[in-house]
Amino acid sequence: MEGGAGHAALVDEPRAVRPGEEIDSAALDAFLARALPELTGALTVEQFPRGFSNLTYLVVKGGRELVLRRPPRGAAIKSAHDMGREHRILSALAPAYAKAPRPLAFCEDAAVLGAPFYLMERVRGVILRGGTAATALRPDERRAISESLVDALAELHALDHRQPGLADLGHGQGYVERQVKGWTAR
Repeated sequence: MEGGAGHAALVDEPRAVRPGEEIDSAALDAFLARALPELTGALTVEQFPRGFSNLTYLVVKGGRELVLRRPPRGAAIKSAHDMGREHRILSALAPAYAKAPRPLAFCEDAAVLGAPFYLMERVRGVILRGGTAATALRPDERRAISESLVDALAELHALDHRQPGLADLGHGQGYVERQVKGWTAR
């Protein structure tokens, strides 16, 4: 996809961290020194401003780009913001599916940043939100993206979910029933 002027709306660029969603940079830097000691140099933190669930930050340490995810402050539905679960899924998926970002570190100690969090490699790409594709992309580009989506879903569904790592991820049997019960209870 060629990068035209309208395509800028499809790239989620990081910005200054929103008030009330700041990250303790000193605590994060200390964690990184323990978890990823190969990363040295200055630390910067910015926030990806859009999204609808967990908070997502761009962390740059010594020139290496990482993405940090953590639950929003005051998150009430713990299962909806389970950082350990996200990290486990990516840890199992990344070796089997090249398009998945590699997880790099997980911290379950809420004392570090106020909640469990994890870091993963940054994977750049276009994010389609709120009808932006209709105005920012030509029909042939929309078609190419749609076909890529179908291809990626086919690749995911072709994975052998019984292979080591993936087999331990969840309880597929009864999933829909559990979801509906949870929604009804809330």
